[in-house]
Amino acid sequence: MARTAFLVTITGRVQGVGFRAFVLQHATDLGLHGWVRNRRDGSLEITVIGEPHHVDTLMERCGQGPAHAEIEDITLRGGEDDGTTGFHERPTR
Repeated sequence: MARTAFLVTITGRVQGVGFRAFVLQHATDLGLHGWVRNRRDGSLEITVIGEPHHVDTLMERCGQGPAHAEIEDITLRGGEDDGTTGFHERPTR
C-alpha cells in the first residue's frame, strides 16, 4: 500500500465550528494517518498521510466542512511521511 503525505491549510471560518473533530472523524473513518490543529492566525493545519484516493476523499469532505464552517481556501502541498500512525489532534501553534 503506497502512502503519500500532504500538508493542508484551510482558511475561513474554521475555528470554533467543530472542524478539528470533523477532520479527526473523517480521517479515522478513511484509515488515514496524521494530525490536525488550529493555528493562531485562525486557520486550520492538517498533515495527512495515506493512500492517495483516501486523501482525495478527505479533501472533498473538508471542502464542505462541518455545518457552521465557511471555507475560503484549501491549500494542499507535498509533505513528508514521518511514520505517524493513527490520526490525532495537536495543540494550537
